[in-house]
Amino acid sequence: MATIHDEALCIRHWDWSETSQTVSLFTREHGLVRGLAKGSKREKAPFSGGIEVLTRGEVVAITRASGALATLTAWDLIDAYPVARRSLRAFHVGLYLLDLLHHGVTDEDPHPGLYDDLLRALAILATDSERALGVGQWAMLVETGYRPVLERDVRTGEPLPEGRPAVFLPRLGGLAAGSAAGDAQGWQVRWETVLAMRTMDSSGELAASAEATERVGRLLGSYLRFVLGHEVPSAAAVFGEGRLSN
Repeated sequence: MATIHDEALCIRHWDWSETSQTVSLFTREHGLVRGLAKGSKREKAPFSGGIEVLTRGEVVAITRASGALATLTAWDLIDAYPVARRSLRAFHVGLYLLDLLHHGVTDEDPHPGLYDDLLRALAILATDSERALGVGQWAMLVETGYRPVLERDVRTGEPLPEGRPAVFLPRLGGLAAGSAAGDAQGWQVRWETVLAMRTMDSSGELAASAEATERVGRLLGSYLRFVLGHEVPSAAAVFGEGRLSN
């Protein structure tokens, strides 16, 4: 057994009993940790009044090498992301980003860079849900090894022609010159969208028009669906039922 002290995002929780919860936490230094918070809903418990999805806190937990549930002994709330409680769109985007963690990250596999980038995306929710969506999805792809190739043609290795539409080939993980016509798995991409993703890759900021920002979000959502092999449950609320490219 080992005791860990870490910062974490709550991405899932279930009632264990009238006073206790089981939770799934994405911790900064220890990755996904699933645990039991006994008595977390009791008034005087050391759990800031319970643990909720889409909150961030400092956690103390006793982990076991056997893979059994950890035992949470404390949770000190840092941020409840109140904008996600006031805006339905922000709430859906926030849950979707957490859903990507649940389906795309292996238990106890640390991703401190991804943790920090997702905190930044969740902070952006306060002002721009669509930009937060793009930044969060990009972080998920980059930090898990699926960064899209944006500078060269993934088929030929040659630089992409500047100023021209391109095609995104999910099976090859990036852009190619030409048209999606005749390629069932190719998605046509406007040059403005390419530039928006390149800027985000170099600066971490999604600085583009509202239309380009929306296209970036949908393209990255489609690519994540391809990478995961399925659509995460919360995607429909964000993109619309059946709106992601197959």
